Amino acid sequence: MDRILITAATGHTGNATAKLLLERGLSVRALVRKEDERSRELVRLGAEIVTGNLRDFDSLRPAMKDVSRAYFVFPIGPGLIESTAYFAQAAVDAGIEAIVNMSQISAREDAKSHVAQDHWLAERLLDRTGIATTHLRPTFFAEWFLYYPAMIKSGVIRFPFRRGRHAPIAVSDQARVIAAILQNPEPHKGVTYELFGAVEMDHSEIARQIGIALGKPMHYEAVTFDEFAEAASTRLAENEIRTQHLREVAVDYENGIFSGMNQVVEQVGGLPPTDIQTFIRAHRSLFE
Repeated sequence: MDRILITAATGHTGNATAKLLLERGLSVRALVRKEDERSRELVRLGAEIVTGNLRDFDSLRPAMKDVSRAYFVFPIGPGLIESTAYFAQAAVDAGIEAIVNMSQISAREDAKSHVAQDHWLAERLLDRTGIATTHLRPTFFAEWFLYYPAMIKSGVIRFPFRRGRHAPIAVSDQARVIAAILQNPEPHKGVTYELFGAVEMDHSEIARQIGIALGKPMHYEAVTFDEFAEAASTRLAENEIRTQHLREVAVDYENGIFSGMNQVVEQVGGLPPTDIQTFIRAHRSLFE
């Protein structure tokens, strides 16, 4: 049976993908930074756990042994290029047949965000391995709203976007796409997919939809990035790279980089994407 390596297997997309593959009876090796309740849950579901670090080449080599396919995802922070190079070399050495790479929709050569530009470079590094690689470029995750429960409880969503639109995409929808490609990578070899949710909206309409889901008035108020950063000071202060990225993302968003719609989630993942009302209702307890 082909073994599939899932990196960041206790993170959002990695964890959801690992669980889907296990449900479908596939052999999963889950790479985690440390063993905890999340990794123990994967063991209970049938996964093989290996501890390692994407920034440590020596830990990646044994993680790749006897693996045929792999999912690569790296958090917003330092080390993406270095980790991609380590991952790519370990994959080549191990004879990996296919890779699914989590990039982002703002990835491009001339991106002002260092993270977005690094994602574009990381895509090129993986392309040069000769391994069948599929790049995924999602728009903003629907999970973005889960990071700010107090804001939503207040009835006013304040983000640094005066204009622009996107279709929020849930992690569960992305996981179905990732799992489907890992199960049958050949049709997706060398393809870059942009991933979108159910409906493209501006933030005023998103706020209205969240309000309907929660049964309460909800509206949107655009603020400057500095005002947003001050309100989210703890989260942003921990990561200067994330702060620089989000500042440039706010500009990209208003310039339409995050907008768009397609049928990839349904065509590849097998089900239509989750709409924002359904998503919020599923997490309702966070906002009460």
